[in-house]
Amino acid sequence: MTQLLSGVVLVLLLPAWAARRRYGAAAVTTALGAVSVAVTAGVWILGRWTEEDRWPGLLGLVELAALLLAVILSLRSEDGPRCAAAAWTACGAVTLWLSRFEAIAGPGDTLTLFGFGSMLSLPAVLVGLYLRGVDEARNRAVAEAKRTQRLELAHDLHDFVAHDVSGMVAQAQAGAYLAAIDPARAVEMFERIEQAGQRALASLDRTVQLLRSEDGGGRDPQPGLAELIEVAEQFTASGGADVRLELPDQTVPREVEGTVHRIVVEALTNVRRHAAAARTVEIQARCTGGWLELTVINDGRGQTSARPRRGGGSGLPGLTARVEALGGSLDAGPHGQDSWRVAASLPVEGAHRGQERSVQKQGQAVRGVIHV
Repeated sequence: MTQLLSGVVLVLLLPAWAARRRYGAAAVTTALGAVSVAVTAGVWILGRWTEEDRWPGLLGLVELAALLLAVILSLRSEDGPRCAAAAWTACGAVTLWLSRFEAIAGPGDTLTLFGFGSMLSLPAVLVGLYLRGVDEARNRAVAEAKRTQRLELAHDLHDFVAHDVSGMVAQAQAGAYLAAIDPARAVEMFERIEQAGQRALASLDRTVQLLRSEDGGGRDPQPGLAELIEVAEQFTASGGADVRLELPDQTVPREVEGTVHRIVVEALTNVRRHAAAARTVEIQARCTGGWLELTVINDGRGQTSARPRRGGGSGLPGLTARVEALGGSLDAGPHGQDSWRVAASLPVEGAHRGQERSVQKQGQAVRGVIHV
């Protein structure tokens, strides 16, 4: 009769596994541990097993393995009083299992039971806690990656959308002036405003789509040095200063290209907002001694637009943090008597040397620029 009790816990394993998702691993582990303790108490009452009872011993070893596995799963998946109660109950059942064969006759038998239970339960508890720590570290890493990505998207909004919107404002001011004296050129100006608005809307759509996605997959490659030619052309064509652009003739790391692109876009945006009287913007990016040296100089320091924009975005402070994260430096301030300079130094170690790129040194100038 008592030998039949050895299979009670094993019979309950399948229903307990099915109930795990509904009630939680801790509740299932507590129930299995309580049943195991009840079986041990039943064996005490009905008669203990002997060493010749091989089947109860073999099934008992499987029962112990199931209880220890349940402890590991509980500690990995849950935390708090429920998990502690489950661990204590299951580990207590493991400790008392040996008493199904012998009666507890004194302190020596008690120590034997405690040592047996500790030898089996302690590794299971440590494994469960270790796995939970690994899971928590992975969850924190995923959360931090998502947070970093959202900050990156916020920088994208400021660097690119703000650039297009500020260009639309400047062109709208010029268009309002031209509408009275040169309607044909005003029409061209309003077409540029429409194109800039479409670019801004496209950037907003991409950003919102990425924010809605869980993993942010499928993100477009970040713009680099090659795209600066188009940025310079659009800036000059929108009625801004004449941009003279010089780019390196060798490859640089992609993260450096993206950072340089952001710095230039932010610098041109600030020229449009705060130095409307500027007539020339010199942009030079040169690689010397393992570093990329970038300078953006405009000749309109101290001049503000007729309708300055209030407030502002993260701008240069955010770019400074990005540059410093790459091991470089960024500085912005007066240059000479009437100029303002943004200078950055970025390491390019590890870039492939001596390779030609499609972007070549050239000055960009668009005729018919209107200054307002």
